[in-house]
Amino acid sequence: MIYTFKPITQPKMLRNHLNLGGTNPVGEKIDVTSLYIERGGKPYIPVMGEFHYSRCDRSEWHDELCKMKAGGITLVSTYVFWIYHEEIEGVFDFSGNNDLRAFIAECQKVGLDVVIRIGPWAHGECRNGGFPDWLLDKPLKLRENHPHYLAQVRTWYAKIFEQVQGFFYKDGGNIIAVQLENELTDQPDHLATLKQIAIECGMIVPIYTVTGWNAVEGAQIPVDEVLPVFGGYCEAPWEEHLNPLPPSPHYFFTGIRNDTGIGADLLPPVTRTDAQWRLPYERYPFATCELGSGIQVTHHRRPRIQPMDIYSISLVKIGDGNNLIGYYMYHGGTNQIGQRSTFQESKATGYPNDYPILSYDFQCALSEYGEVREQYRLLNLLHLFVQDFQEALAPMVRVEAAHTAARDDITSLRYVMRTDGHRGFVFVNHVQRLTKLADVRDAVIDTGSIVFPKINVCGENSFFMPFRMELPGVVLDYATAQLLCKEGNTYFFAQIPGITPEYQFSNGQKITAEAGLESAVQVKETTIVTLTWDQARYLRRLDGELVVGDGCDLYKAAGEIRSAAEGDIRYSHWNGERFDAKLIRQPYTAPVVTYEDVTALPFEPKYTEELHIGGERKVKWQKLSVTGTQGMIELDYYGDVAQIYADGALVADSYYYGEMWRVPAKLLAGKECYLAVSEMRDDFYKEF
Repeated sequence: MIYTFKPITQPKMLRNHLNLGGTNPVGEKIDVTSLYIERGGKPYIPVMGEFHYSRCDRSEWHDELCKMKAGGITLVSTYVFWIYHEEIEGVFDFSGNNDLRAFIAECQKVGLDVVIRIGPWAHGECRNGGFPDWLLDKPLKLRENHPHYLAQVRTWYAKIFEQVQGFFYKDGGNIIAVQLENELTDQPDHLATLKQIAIECGMIVPIYTVTGWNAVEGAQIPVDEVLPVFGGYCEAPWEEHLNPLPPSPHYFFTGIRNDTGIGADLLPPVTRTDAQWRLPYERYPFATCELGSGIQVTHHRRPRIQPMDIYSISLVKIGDGNNLIGYYMYHGGTNQIGQRSTFQESKATGYPNDYPILSYDFQCALSEYGEVREQYRLLNLLHLFVQDFQEALAPMVRVEAAHTAARDDITSLRYVMRTDGHRGFVFVNHVQRLTKLADVRDAVIDTGSIVFPKINVCGENSFFMPFRMELPGVVLDYATAQLLCKEGNTYFFAQIPGITPEYQFSNGQKITAEAGLESAVQVKETTIVTLTWDQARYLRRLDGELVVGDGCDLYKAAGEIRSAAEGDIRYSHWNGERFDAKLIRQPYTAPVVTYEDVTALPFEPKYTEELHIGGERKVKWQKLSVTGTQGMIELDYYGDVAQIYADGALVADSYYYGEMWRVPAKLLAGKECYLAVSEMRDDFYKEF
């Protein structure tokens, strides 16, 4: 079957219409047009990953940020949770893991820009959405322009500024954006006031963002004052029921930015459209801040995320025109426990969900403890491409398929095109979470200027292919391979699973590639390298060097190449002409864990109520003895909730969702540790 596209509609390009933008001391400018962000006068597509400094030990910040950078993140977003810093009224804590300034400095050292999400209300599955308890006890109308509430906000914003002054873009720093509030749908005047207070407190940045979702016509925002950002998750563990969800629209090329499902657990349901309001999408580029790189489990809903669930959504959004790619969470974390309470969201604090006391793992690209998950590798395929080709991609407009798939359609090809009218990229998604899509065979994609050869789209597959791409000395009419990145005049592609990599050039030359590290072929002044899909998963650019890990995830920290997992490192390094094999020896001794059943404990565990959510449950206790500090220990438990106490303190917890629980050996080694597992009941949604 031949697959074509609707006519191209070129949107009007608006400039200098937003009260955004800024210049740094060397004269570089960041600006926001109606189609994309510009930096230094060139189209710019940031890749943003959420990482909460206060949910990670500061001794780990540097390496974890380096891993994020190696995964293609260029911009770190982080919540500044009010309750973490002022749990007790008037007593501010920006020390230790709360040291916001040190975190921003670490980001700058690594070479990453920053978005600070300053609230005041944040959510982030934090107690009270981040509000301190004492604030809730005051007779104030929160999250609106109540003068006494605004006075509290001004004090809070001023304290944040004290910590980060000198790090703003205008000062030569790396803070390029501020998010105001979160998930506020109908108070544009309040959002405008928060922006003004932030500016008056000194937080002056090129970009101010607000979340734009959870209203039929988009959140009501102060038009032209802020950039609305959007999101999309593969699941919704905040849903109250215990049933599978209907097919998610995020796996279809709809072009729709808004998602009324995010945050629906905390906002009243939308029952009608406000006839006086429609978010003017045409004035803003398509920007996201919360594409799920995983999802957190709640006690009553425990989805088990698969890597392609994540990768395919991001690819779909890029195909739909996403020009700021933002993930929540990109790196998981561990909640702190305060002096007066735990800090997680729970039903006990009036919220509709129960979350773990400590674990905020989120099943995301980098785990709570910094382990790499498969979506980290897959997403990097997109990030490498975006970084190297953002100037060409950002101005390209979305062109809808002539044959669109309905929400219950599992047989039609899902595809879209981004083009400048001459060249571009065709995006195909053949993934629908928890649904098997029918194979599509002998598909011929006709862009109007180029006809691709027949391809079979089978199994879980999500990819894009370039056409009419200008290369040194020649034009690539099409490639049935996924573009990765470039190094000088060498262009790297990945073989799409199940599809033969074929390259057709304007000079009549055609190449059918045999994928591999030694696949380099010359066409005029251009070299084409085709990696296998598995090799491409481990391709990294580390401070300008291209390397392919031999089954290991490489990053660069303190000037040296490291692996995210311990042990010897084998990889291939691109020397400009070919890949050279490299080896780094790293001694590694696997940890050993032993278990001993116990009937009595030598201490009084403090947080056992977590083991009995939903009613009293049987609990099995075991003493753990861990030898060795390297690597992870695996806890193959089966139960409702598990907790680990070390020297009497709760140090880890987990809601079982079908995956092996992995905990760093160094967290437990040399300590007196006890594992508690409560009995399983059939009282939650599960996918195992």
